[in-house]
Amino acid sequence: MRVTELANTMNTTADTVRYYTRIGLISPVKNPENGYKTYGQAVQQRLKFILSARQLGFSVDEIKDILVEADKGHTACPLVREIVQHRLEETEKQFQAALLLREKLRNAISEWQSKPDKVPTGHMICHLIEGNVHHKGDNNE
Repeated sequence: MRVTELANTMNTTADTVRYYTRIGLISPVKNPENGYKTYGQAVQQRLKFILSARQLGFSVDEIKDILVEADKGHTACPLVREIVQHRLEETEKQFQAALLLREKLRNAISEWQSKPDKVPTGHMICHLIEGNVHHKGDNNE
């Protein structure tokens, strides 16, 4: 199967197939008679895995690591679990930071509703931001 055929079969683009070929995640077989690159069933299965992993948010580097393990004949499941656990921990931190920011924004809106508008001065651009928001550890005031 040629690049376009593989792309159509996998519901992706020929550029995507070429990209994964260029970075070495999939490898076509070159026909010695005409020089055309063709992709077999094994490559199709590998590309299916790559596309599925990308949809789940795995990075190209993570996918490379998983494929290296699989290519050695080892199970990649422990590595996949480790990657997902790490991603979950990162997501949890981001979520907590987003909740904290949401609370700060709610408090700012509530506090700023009753404050008057002021024109910029040589010392202040917006008194709502510069005059009222203080962060622990900020030394830029």
